[in-house]
Order: sequence, then structure tokens, then C-alpha cells
Amino acid sequence: MEAGEPTSLQIEKQSLHDQVASRIRDLIIEGHLEPGSRIDEAKLVEQLGVSRTPFREALRTLAAEGLIVIRPARGSMVRKLSRADVFSMLEVLAEMERLAGRTACERASDSEIAHARDLHERMLEYYRSGDRMPYYKLNQEFHTFIASLSRNETLCEIQGNIMARLKRIRFIGNSEPEHWRAAVDDHEEMMDALAARDGQRLGDIMAHHLSETWQRVKNVI
Repeated sequence: MEAGEPTSLQIEKQSLHDQVASRIRDLIIEGHLEPGSRIDEAKLVEQLGVSRTPFREALRTLAAEGLIVIRPARGSMVRKLSRADVFSMLEVLAEMERLAGRTACERASDSEIAHARDLHERMLEYYRSGDRMPYYKLNQEFHTFIASLSRNETLCEIQGNIMARLKRIRFIGNSEPEHWRAAVDDHEEMMDALAARDGQRLGDIMAHHLSETWQRVKNVI
């Protein structure tokens, strides 16, 4: 294993390809598998302690998410997004989140808003302890949940597809302490707006949140 790689990649339940996909996804998000790099199948199969069958099933899952590209007879590689790709996806996602925020305030139940608050509080706990990956995963869950409150399946599907392709980009957007703090401040405002059922305000905050992501990542892509 090379310097900078995680010390342990061992899978506990080797028969479940979704666990393999989750572990490879984390390696991509954290940058251990860099954009544009070829995936060394033999090396990862050995490190993860799995057979080639669940590994290849995992690759197909990640290809469907847009995180990798499977090239017949040439192996798989981590998808590399251009600056234009990232900008266009963030631009569309910002408007999707604006719509999600507005409609969530109109259609969410009180118990669903309470669940959003619980996700938010758990995110804050990870922020305070400096645990970026679990914070990031809960952040993704939070945004997906807000979209689900819209009761709009088309919105949820499109939002999910774009978010999957931007996983690495969204993660590096909080790499600097001041950027992470600003993102947390945005989420505090989101929860205030959701609790007040102020759809216009929540939508605007969520759209602004994505615009700020572009400003943070545009020079490191």
C-alpha cells in the first residue's frame, strides 16, 4: 500500500457488493483514487479482501452513478470532470435545490421537519469533532431528504443523479476550515427557514449554498 492510502480497507461482509461499492466510493471522494486515474483491479481486490465478482458488480454500480467509466478491454477509470462540467451541474443543481426548498416548506409534515432537525444536529456534532467524511455523508442525506419533502419524484431523480456525479467536488468544497464553517452557517439558516416554513428563503439559501460551492472548487478542478 502506498503512502497516503488508508491503513485498512478490509471488508467485513465480503459477499455484499454494496459494501465494496461504498468503500471504493469513499476512496474516490477522499481523493485516494484520483480523477482520471486507472483503477488497479488486482490491487484493490487484494486490499479489500474480496473476489472479483462483487468487485466488478461494485464497479458497475459506481459507473451507473457516474463516478467511474468502464472501458471494454481497457479497464475502468475514475471519471474526471471538467470545469465546465462542474459549473453546469452546480448551476442546474442550485435551481433544483431552490425548488426543493420552496416545496418542502409547503408539503412537509411537522415530524418530517423534526427529522431534518435531527439530521442537522448530528451534522453539527461531526463538525465540532472535525470528522469530515461522516459529516459529508449526513450532509448528502440531508439534501436528499429535503428534496424528498417536495413529493416530486422527477426532482428527486434528477437531483440524485447530479449529486452522485459531484460527490468528490462537494467533499473538497469544505476542505478549508473557513469554507466548512461557512457551509455550516448556511445549514443553520436552512433549518431556521424550514422550521418557519419560509419556502422562498429556504430555496434562496439552498441555491446560494451551491453557488458558493462553485467559488470554492473552481480553482482546484
